[in-house]
Amino acid sequence: MHPSAQKVAQAAQQLDLHINIVEFDQTTRSAQDAAAAIGCQVAQIVKSLCFVAAEQPVMALVSGGNQLDERKLAQLCGVSRKKVKRADAETVKAATGFTIGGVPPFGHSTTLPVYVDADLLQFEVIWAAAGTPFAVFAVSPTDLVRASRGIVADLKQNPG
Repeated sequence: MHPSAQKVAQAAQQLDLHINIVEFDQTTRSAQDAAAAIGCQVAQIVKSLCFVAAEQPVMALVSGGNQLDERKLAQLCGVSRKKVKRADAETVKAATGFTIGGVPPFGHSTTLPVYVDADLLQFEVIWAAAGTPFAVFAVSPTDLVRASRGIVADLKQNPG
């Protein structure tokens, strides 16, 4: 198992979360790639998106079928929309310990506020990145919220 995937497995174990990491030959970097590799709906994929809100990195765990509404994230963080920006690769690596495309929902190198897309709770099983762009794991939404210490919220951009 890749060392980054091993870090995720160890973090899960420390959180008393029993996961099985699945590694693929093809990339699971995007929600579409992951859903195709796994054989599930795109909406069952957890996108781990790192943003910076007023200089503070935050994590948004968003359903693969949704676009994040940055105004809603700003409101949750108590800052103006102008103070919320997508984190660059260097910031993501520093805040989480992982590279974009494989960022897991927990096991980060720093403690981050985590917001969980309420739409993920409609599924029995969802799939999240396990430290690399080729590794994922299945988890129940309630276990994801518990392990990530996430706050469930409406994060999706509404059509129109």
